[in-house]
Amino acid sequence: MVLLLGLWSLVGPVAGAGAEEAGPSTVARAEEAGPSVGARDGDAYAFTPGARTVAGAPDTASAVPLDAHHTYRSTLPRAAKLYYRLRLTATETAYVPVTAVPPPAAVSATDGIRVSLRNANGTSCSYASARFGAGISPRPVTALGQRETGKALCRGSGTYYLLVERLDTGRPDERAEPGPWDLEIAPVTEPGLVRAGSTTPPRAWDPASPEPPSGRPRERSGGTGFATARTVGQGVWRTELAPGQTRFYKVPVDWGRRLHASAELGGAQGHGYVGGALTLSLYNPVRGAVDDTSAGYTGTAKPTALTPLPPVEYANRYAVPAGVTSVRFAGDYYLVVHLSTRLAEPFGRGPYEVTLRVRVDGRAHEGPAYDGGPVPEDVFTISDADRAAALTGGLGDPVAGEAAEGRKAGAGDGAMRLVAVGGIGSGTALLLVLGGWTVAARRAHARAR
Repeated sequence: MVLLLGLWSLVGPVAGAGAEEAGPSTVARAEEAGPSVGARDGDAYAFTPGARTVAGAPDTASAVPLDAHHTYRSTLPRAAKLYYRLRLTATETAYVPVTAVPPPAAVSATDGIRVSLRNANGTSCSYASARFGAGISPRPVTALGQRETGKALCRGSGTYYLLVERLDTGRPDERAEPGPWDLEIAPVTEPGLVRAGSTTPPRAWDPASPEPPSGRPRERSGGTGFATARTVGQGVWRTELAPGQTRFYKVPVDWGRRLHASAELGGAQGHGYVGGALTLSLYNPVRGAVDDTSAGYTGTAKPTALTPLPPVEYANRYAVPAGVTSVRFAGDYYLVVHLSTRLAEPFGRGPYEVTLRVRVDGRAHEGPAYDGGPVPEDVFTISDADRAAALTGGLGDPVAGEAAEGRKAGAGDGAMRLVAVGGIGSGTALLLVLGGWTVAARRAHARAR
C-alpha cells in the first residue's frame, strides 16, 4: 500500500498536465452522473425521475386522467383550484399525495395547499391541508387525498376527482405577484384483503416516549425530495443545513415495529428568537402526514421530538387519532427536516449542525393477506436490501454510496476507492492504470508544447 501511495504522489502532478485537455469530457461525465457538490447543497426539490407533466383543469369536465402506475408533475397558480381525474375500482383504497413546492418568496404561516378526493357527484371522500407553519418559511409541504373502501361515502367503482387548492393569504401591499407552485402527485392503490379481519384498532402499546438512541453521530446528508430520500435506521445521524434548506430521509419499518424520532438544532452565535426554526415532519409510505413538530431557537442547542406512535398494524386504520390511523402499513416512512429562512438574520447563514435520533423497536411479523397487489408493487414491502441500507445509510457499497450521496469524485478518488474495494491483489492492474495515465499525460504535454 505504501508503494501504491508513493506512485500516486508521483503520478498525480504529471497527470495534472493533461487536465486542460481532459476537462470537457470530465464535465460531460459529471453532468450525466448527476448534480455536483454545489448542486447537492442547493434547495431545489428533486422530483421523481420520469414523472409525467400534466396540467390541472379548472373544472371536472376537462380534468386529465391520473393512475397509480405513474408519478406526475404539475403547476398550481395563485388562487387556483385544479382538478385531476382518476378511475377507481370498488375494492381498492386510493391514496393521492400532493406535494407543493413554492419558490423562495415570502409566505405566511397559514399559506399552503388543500387537497380533497371527490366522487362523480361532487361528494368529498376526504380532505386534508398542509401549511408552512410557525417557521414562516417556504418549503415542500404534502397533503393527502384518499378514498377508502368500506366507508359510508364514496363507495363503488367509477370516476373520482382530485381537487387541489392553493391556500395563499397574500397581502394587498405586495408589489410582486407570487409565482406558481410546482406540484408532485404520486397516486397509490391498496387492494382489499383476502379475508376481512378485525375492525378494532390494537390497544396494547406503550404510549410513553422511548429513550432516544445515544452514541457517536454518523454523517448522513439527506435527499432533496421523496424520490431521493436517504435511508437511515436506528441510530444517531448528523448533517449540516443552511437556513431555508429541506432534507428527506426514509426509515424502513416492518409490520409490528414502531418508529420514534427526534431532531436537534446545534448552537450558534447570535442573539434573538426564531419560532419554528427547526421543523421535523413524518410521512408514511404513501406520503400521508403522520406527525410533525417544531422548535423555537435562541442560539442554544434545541431538540424536538415526534409524538410516540403505536407499532405498524393494518387495523390502525380503524382508530380515531390521525397519528394512529396513518401508521397502517409497512414500508418506507419519511423524515423531513427543514430550517427556517428566518434563522439567517439573527444567527447567520450557517450551516447549522442538525442531529437526528431514530429508534425502531417492536417485533416484526408477516403482513395481511392482500387480495392482489398494491400499485406501485413495492410500496408496502421491506426488502433485505432495505434492512441493510438502514444499517449503513445506503453506503454498504463504498463506490455506489458515494455516488448516491452526490459527492464530487475526481479520477484520483475513484482510483483510491478501487484500491479499497479490490485490495492489494489488484495492485498490478492499478500500476498499469497509473502507468497509462502517465504516458497519456506526457503525450498531452508534448502536444501542448
